[in-house]
This record gives sequence, C-alpha cells and structure tokens, in this order.
Amino acid sequence: MAQLPQFDLPELKRRMQAAHATLKHELGGLRTGRASASLLEPVQVEAYGQRMPINQVATISVPEPRALSVSVWDKSMVQAVDKAIRDANLGLSPTVEGAVLRIRIPELNEQRRKEMVKIAHKYSEDARVAVRHVRRDGFDILKKLLKEHAISEDDEKHQEAEVQKATDQAIHEIDASLATKEKEIMQV
Repeated sequence: MAQLPQFDLPELKRRMQAAHATLKHELGGLRTGRASASLLEPVQVEAYGQRMPINQVATISVPEPRALSVSVWDKSMVQAVDKAIRDANLGLSPTVEGAVLRIRIPELNEQRRKEMVKIAHKYSEDARVAVRHVRRDGFDILKKLLKEHAISEDDEKHQEAEVQKATDQAIHEIDASLATKEKEIMQV
C-alpha cells in the first residue's frame, strides 16, 4: 500500500510565510526615491571569473537620504562594480572616486512612480498565487486522507477551515505589505 501523505499545517503556514518573505525582499528592491542599501541587492558583479552579489565585493552605505556610497574592497574590481550597477537596469549612474562609487538617487517622476506601483502589484499577485498553491496542496492532501479513510469528513472540514484561515491571514499580510510600499512609492 502506498504511503499516505502527511498533513502538516505548520509546514503549510511556513510555506505561505516564505511567499510573503520573498515579496518583502522584492519590494525592498523597488526604488522609492529614497536611498536604501537594499536597492543594490539584485546587482550581480562579474568578479574572479564568476557572478556574485555586490555585497560580496563591496560595502554599501547610505551617507545621505538621496545618496548611496559603494566602497569596493579590491581596487581592481571598481570598473566591474560600476558596470554591474549601470547594467542592472535600476536607472542609476555611479560616479567613481578611487575605490568608492557615489550614486545620487534621482527624484522619481509621476510616471516612474506609477510604473513602480505596477511592479509592486505584480510582485504581490505572484505572492498571492504562491499562497494559493500552498492552500491547494493542503486541500489535496486532506482529500487523499479522506479518500483513504485516514481522517473523518468532520476532520477534513475542520482542517480545510484551518488551511483557509492561514491562507486568508497570509493574503492579508501580503496586501498590507503592498499598501505600505505603494504609499511609500507615491509619497512626494
């Protein structure tokens, strides 16, 4: 006889939280017109024959609200870091001063802000879809357990309600993160 799947509500909740954590990470990389070290997180630098995150070759600091400073540890990597930032499609143009790159964060115009909000909405919809996939997985396991008579119909209904409650909570958190980011982006 085939092994029955295990229903693990805490594991389903953990997977839903992982979708929210991914969303928060993606939203952190969206520009709001204010300098943030997380803005450069997606930047990958071609260094020592491989691609690596910028934070593995340089220190990123925020000396002013509208400026970033990138201190490259190895002077021979300055041009590679400069190129990586320019090629990252973030709309940033570093100024090289020795082993330090200075980046002014330009004001966002209304059109660019609206584009950022659209991207934020896309990220949050992806997170909602991921949460719904986890919910579906939980429901599928419960249906299999019911079919194999491993749980009663009452247990299945009760557990489905718990999965739905966890789903609703995760979607609420995703929507709250989106609303916060949208407000941050649209502030002038």
